[in-house]
Amino acid sequence: MLSKYHVPGLAIEDHSIDVPLDWTGHEPGRAFDGETIKLFYRVVTAPEHVHDDLPLLIFLQGGPGGAGPRLNSPTSDGWIEEAIRHFRVILPDQRGTGRSSRVDTHAMARIAAAHDDDAVAGARAQADYLKKFLADSIVRDFEHLRLTEFGGRKWVTMGQSYGGFLTLTTLSLFPAGVIASFTTGGIPHVPADAAEVYEHTFPRMVRKTTQFYERYPQDKERVAAIADKLPTTAEVAEFVGKLTDSVLNPMAGTDVEHRLGVIAGMAAHGFPLLPNGDPLTVERFQCLGGDFGMKPSFERVHWILDDAFLDGDGTVRDGSPLSDEFLSKVMAATSSRPLYWPLQEFIYANGELDEPIRWAAQRVRDGKPEFDAVARPLNFTGEAMFPWMFEQESALRPFRPAMDLLMEDTHFGVIYDEEQLARNEVPLQAAVYFDDMYVDSGLQLDTLSRVGNSHYWTTNEFEHDGLHGPLVFKHLYDEALNRGDLEALF
Repeated sequence: MLSKYHVPGLAIEDHSIDVPLDWTGHEPGRAFDGETIKLFYRVVTAPEHVHDDLPLLIFLQGGPGGAGPRLNSPTSDGWIEEAIRHFRVILPDQRGTGRSSRVDTHAMARIAAAHDDDAVAGARAQADYLKKFLADSIVRDFEHLRLTEFGGRKWVTMGQSYGGFLTLTTLSLFPAGVIASFTTGGIPHVPADAAEVYEHTFPRMVRKTTQFYERYPQDKERVAAIADKLPTTAEVAEFVGKLTDSVLNPMAGTDVEHRLGVIAGMAAHGFPLLPNGDPLTVERFQCLGGDFGMKPSFERVHWILDDAFLDGDGTVRDGSPLSDEFLSKVMAATSSRPLYWPLQEFIYANGELDEPIRWAAQRVRDGKPEFDAVARPLNFTGEAMFPWMFEQESALRPFRPAMDLLMEDTHFGVIYDEEQLARNEVPLQAAVYFDDMYVDSGLQLDTLSRVGNSHYWTTNEFEHDGLHGPLVFKHLYDEALNRGDLEALF
């Protein structure tokens, strides 16, 4: 145990164990050799139950690249208050996140530095490293944790969003360790296909954008006026290319000097820059819609737009610059966890692929002119990864060489066993949000129709983040309890 403490209403223990970086040739629960990484996890209990022998529930966090929740109280993440009445709750940081050997720009830089004289080898090493942070490794970490730190006791799994993907991987590979599973907004389509997902979600983003403008009609003009002040990604790429050729190459400076030179050049040219020096393009501005699948997302975006124009009373003005406060808010709202975008499309890669993923979201978007940067009214985009992110965003730029290789890769770990899922005996209770912006409800129900012992509750009362309120987990728990699915717990 690393530490033990209380926050209001919660007793918490911090723990960490070693797991193999590469699970190839190793089995969870057994000794292993080779390079290791840390798996950090917390055990959370109601203070009055600290000494009780409660059943175990492990939380499979959304993402990819999501760390476990940091709790301020039982109600700061709504489902926790109900869960700790019945369970000792385990909150792991998935490998590469939080305190579990975090992967970010520093990790990418270290790998590249180890191949300083060979950029191609460095990129290949980065790509191979990132592939070790997908579902096949994550669930093996958790199975190893169950076998070694909890005496092999069976547990209940609670999967939110990407955690539902991890649930089906767990039920494919290690069902014997699970008593029952809950998922919320997170049943993947099996067989998996990234392009299929985006063919469903881009039209939904048009509807979400329309609903946003209907709720806040004044923001249609405001969004258009902001977008008219911004360059497109193509314009930024063209400008930076010319700047590099004419000014920066002769300098032969360091990467930092090169970036500072580019920032100075863009600022002199009048491109709006975010506080960290990244250019604010129309396409990045459109990414504010990534929040539209949560509540109260429309309000959060509305208030970001409210501060956009500096002069006078903030009314839309052609000559008014964009305010520093607006630029800071956009940067915060469109920046992501380091592994979230790099792994985004590879969560759909199951075993040997027939063809590479090749920037699935961008390929789908290219066929939908309504998302063009010059289209008005401007449509926002959702949870989708695009190549320009790895050129414009300073936190993602070090991942670009690896991304180029991964997008052409066809060899990934197996994450779903369709035959095993068909004969699944572990009770699976899923909350399917009918209007889910991120995980299509029709595709979820299609998968569930082919998973043994699965049950679902379809509702449009909640958005994708419904679990974070007080009602969803209790509903799932009560349904499973009343059906007898949790009898083994008592």
